[in-house]
Amino acid sequence: MGVLNVTPDSFSDGGHHVDLHDAVARAIGLAEEGAVIIDVGGESTRPGARPVPAEEELRRVIPVVERLRPLTQAFISVDTSKPEVMRAASAAGADLINDVRALREPGALEAAAASGCAVCLMHMQGEPRTMQQSPRYTDVVGEVREFLKERVQACLAAGMTAERIVLDPGFGFGKTLEHNLQLLSHLREVSVEGLPLLAGLSRKSTVGMLTGRPPQGRLAGSVAAALIAAMNGARILRVHDVAATADALKVLQAVECHGPPRL
Repeated sequence: MGVLNVTPDSFSDGGHHVDLHDAVARAIGLAEEGAVIIDVGGESTRPGARPVPAEEELRRVIPVVERLRPLTQAFISVDTSKPEVMRAASAAGADLINDVRALREPGALEAAAASGCAVCLMHMQGEPRTMQQSPRYTDVVGEVREFLKERVQACLAAGMTAERIVLDPGFGFGKTLEHNLQLLSHLREVSVEGLPLLAGLSRKSTVGMLTGRPPQGRLAGSVAAALIAAMNGARILRVHDVAATADALKVLQAVECHGPPRL
């Protein structure tokens, strides 16, 4: 999953692709590098980020989806928590709704269910503006799993099939470095009912704390984190650097194909 932020304030690439032409060109480039999914986001969810009105998010996101839809075979994902954006994105041709709030906003569950899109349910403790102030867990792996289990049940009760659901433990969303490392090392235990897991660690502060590098210098650390996530069960990797990650995954896959079978 290639990241396409059409925002002025995202932590790594804010302001780089706010122009419609630039955004579409970047999306096509991500697909050419190997992205199977393009994740279009119109509202930053970095720590401390301020909310964006629905009208502004629609203005940023929907023209990109409309322009991109006939130009690529890649799946188009829209990173949003707002039911208005979900409905408009689905009508414009989006395939996936990627919601950091796991469809907990009023009307979001109903909008997502009616859209026919696949959904990604993410765990987040708190809200973007405050989530990193003092995150606390007794058992981070168990608590994240139980939250995702509850949200899966809500989706099934709303009429969605399990085949439409992807799960994301929410690395960096209300978690300390230690919480993130625990989740990464026990990623398979987060899965609910065998549903596929998405991991998004690309350029995040966890990588920065481990390497001492700023966001633009975190390529090697991000690729390493992506490979560890893949080895621990992630089926989708949300990344900024698609080509480098795809190359690393080809090497990993080649080694695994010639190694002993995993049990």
